[in-house]
Amino acid sequence: MAPNPRLAARYAKSILDLAVERGQLEAVYKDMVFLRVICRSNRDLVNLLQSPIIKPDKKRHVLEAITAGRISPLTTAFNALLMSKEREAYLPEIAAAFEEQYKAFKGIQTVKFTTAVPVGEDIKQAILQKVKTDRHVAEIDLEMSVRPELIGGFVLEIGDELVDASVAFDLHKIKQQFQNNDFIYKIR
Repeated sequence: MAPNPRLAARYAKSILDLAVERGQLEAVYKDMVFLRVICRSNRDLVNLLQSPIIKPDKKRHVLEAITAGRISPLTTAFNALLMSKEREAYLPEIAAAFEEQYKAFKGIQTVKFTTAVPVGEDIKQAILQKVKTDRHVAEIDLEMSVRPELIGGFVLEIGDELVDASVAFDLHKIKQQFQNNDFIYKIR
């Protein structure tokens, strides 16, 4: 199944608008995070939802069994709508699109901070404060990760902006300079 970002964005917008209208935005957000996590961690579920061979009522029963008592009635009704429109295959994509739209609606900026080694709470807070001040953002969703191959330094992603201050990046730049003969004089 090919990704369909336009379809996902439309369905995500419809459930977001309805959740706002009914005062259930936070509950639906938690539901969508739950559904995205379930889909990410269970490839069999995604394959089942995307399978053209498996009958819709079987898909509905499986999804209801997984989500029973764990998601709000509004999200349950939304899932039923997806099933009736035969759009259940796009559920993971819709859940991800909903999260993006929720963050945009709430003014939350996602910041990804990757380091070579784990960092302490003081450094996390300093990064948060710096981004909040520089970007005039009230709320930040900080995603931390560790990648030893960076050797040292950090990589900071703010929206579509990338700040690569890692040792690995610097070494790569130096390698490129040598490959371009920037430091080697040609003798003829």
